[in-house]
Amino acid sequence: MRGAARAAGGRTGQLWPRPPAPGPGPPPLLLLLAVLLGGAGAQYSSDLCSWKGSGLTHEAHRKEVEQVYLRCSAGTVEWMYPTGALIVNLRPNTFLPSRHLTLCIKPLRGSSGANIYLEKTGELKLLVRDGDLGPGQAPCFSFEQGGLFVEATPQQDISRRTTGFQYELTSRHAGPDLHTLSAPCRPCSHTEVLLAVCTSDFVVRGSIQDVTHEPAQQESAIHLHVSRLYRQKSRVFRPAPEGEGGGWRGRVSTLLECGVRPGHGEFLFTGHMHFGEAWLGCAPRFKDFQRMYRDAEERGLNPCEIGTE
Repeated sequence: MRGAARAAGGRTGQLWPRPPAPGPGPPPLLLLLAVLLGGAGAQYSSDLCSWKGSGLTHEAHRKEVEQVYLRCSAGTVEWMYPTGALIVNLRPNTFLPSRHLTLCIKPLRGSSGANIYLEKTGELKLLVRDGDLGPGQAPCFSFEQGGLFVEATPQQDISRRTTGFQYELTSRHAGPDLHTLSAPCRPCSHTEVLLAVCTSDFVVRGSIQDVTHEPAQQESAIHLHVSRLYRQKSRVFRPAPEGEGGGWRGRVSTLLECGVRPGHGEFLFTGHMHFGEAWLGCAPRFKDFQRMYRDAEERGLNPCEIGTE
């Protein structure tokens, strides 16, 4: 069966009889079995990063499993009028081995009409249930754990249905279970702080000006005033308006359960970009970071250099 799965691309599409309406469609494992045993039609993205297709290309009385191939580290998949199923094959142009990659997906606003599964050698694990766009719907998993299998759910009317999601690959470590990449609500260890300084997408020194909570998304937005900008890969922090004493301003997100509140003092804020948004990583008080850094420097254990004054 594993060999059949590898050979599925490029064969004639396997078609399944459509069950009588309004009864349930074939279970996802049965649709997947169609690919493993008989192959599937293949579609290639025009820009190799994103794909947009339609279930209306299928014959009305049949089910089909289609293969989609993408070769970028980030993009989107949009499936209008979903029927049958998709297998999304990511073949990123990267020098990193797959064991060092983490894949994350995030449903587009209003996405509906299909379930999204993690699939490996015929086994399925539900990632996003049709219509479930609540908090935390941005699961991440090791790239080696499998690929994406998208199966349309039975609908009386598919005319207003579009299943869509963003995907991104990162080199950050992934654990064995499905998770998001948000930092845990606990203080970082000395080692974690020093590694975060070297590997984060942004590193800044500053203070918390305000915190706004978004209970519906189970997130908090932390509004920062930055006195020193060490590094940022995206323009998260922009020059503060005149009259605010210089520096930069910006916002980062964290989980609501972390209970972040405005407070006095300066911190070293680190973090990563996740689907275009800045997410908080380690954030020790700056005086504590200075002590950690100098202690590691004296022992020759600093993984990289950064100004601490």
